[in-house]
Amino acid sequence: MQRLRLPMKVWDAPIRLFHWGIVILIIVSYVTMQLGWIHLHLLSGYTMLAALLFRFVWGFAGSDTARFSKFLKSPIAGLVHLSRMFRREEDTEIGHNAAGGWMVLLMLLLLAVQVGAGLCANTDDDYMVNGPLAKYVGKAWSDELSRVHAFNFYLILGVIVLHLLAITAYAVFKRQNLLRPMITGKKRLPGAMRAPRLASPLRAIVVFVVAAGIAAAVANLP
Repeated sequence: MQRLRLPMKVWDAPIRLFHWGIVILIIVSYVTMQLGWIHLHLLSGYTMLAALLFRFVWGFAGSDTARFSKFLKSPIAGLVHLSRMFRREEDTEIGHNAAGGWMVLLMLLLLAVQVGAGLCANTDDDYMVNGPLAKYVGKAWSDELSRVHAFNFYLILGVIVLHLLAITAYAVFKRQNLLRPMITGKKRLPGAMRAPRLASPLRAIVVFVVAAGIAAAVANLP
């Protein structure tokens, strides 16, 4: 007999806003670079810096499902989970599963590399637009980090493709919808499961304001 499943709030608004905000910022960053809108590209990068600073702090001070300590399991647990990828089974994951947690960390680190390299990069063309840290690292390092910035974007695209494939596999083989909870914040889970602790929205606002202030300070370095 199937257990009673009830809607449970598993993703707080800050995490959902961060997730979809990053999707938008990646698209904006790519489009503005292709069109040569460098100043808008920089603005997108500064916004992503603020978002990442928020997310890393929220990974320690946020809701249960946002905390690294809650969703980062051992690599072996991740491999075991992947071995059951094509097995249909009941969804009992409140937050990220053992493999998904490592995917999240990988994406965050790649985005951090992308933003960090971008802050030190230069366009090396007639417009010669530099990131705010380019003058501090010198031309040689700025050129090298510009190449890292360009190459790392393809790694990000690769992780995005893997992410989309995983979502599709869960929908097809496991009959589990991973997309809806990231929109609504809720999942239908066995009624006996305890709901995660969700942090105060006010705390999230304070953390983001501080993160945005740091990003603005970096953008306006003399």
